[in-house]
Amino acid sequence: MARRIDFYDDPQAPAPNSLVPSVNVVVTNEAGDILLIRRSDNGNWAVPGGAIDLGESLPQAAVRETHEETGVLCEITGLVGIYTDPRHVILYTSNGEARQEFSIVLTARAIAGKPTPSSEAPEVRWVPRKAVEALCMDRSMVLRIGHYLAGAGVPHIG
Repeated sequence: MARRIDFYDDPQAPAPNSLVPSVNVVVTNEAGDILLIRRSDNGNWAVPGGAIDLGESLPQAAVRETHEETGVLCEITGLVGIYTDPRHVILYTSNGEARQEFSIVLTARAIAGKPTPSSEAPEVRWVPRKAVEALCMDRSMVLRIGHYLAGAGVPHIG
């Protein structure tokens, strides 16, 4: 099975060979719960997201990726931040791609659908804000969700 391995400021990390703009989406429901997926490539919990395809805008990619991975249709409402740390390298074992982090994290509200597993996310669920920290997540996701939960009102740029 193809895997995703995240490296942080690690001298053993492979040299990056790609930079792909991607989007992550913090989707909430009326109760304020956060839509989370368990990733099939590393088993960690995360907010939905993925690469922006040619010919689509950032909000279009966010809505598409969320719906594909979760079955939930959302409406974009804001920006959490932009994450571009060159010390964060993501290795995809399926093809040897070593990607430098480049993710724009948006906020959204759910407007239709129900959490439904997919090939990329065998588990999808609404998680109460207070329960998010107890889930196993990659360091980058903890940071992104933490910035959202802090509610600073100013996007993170880094």
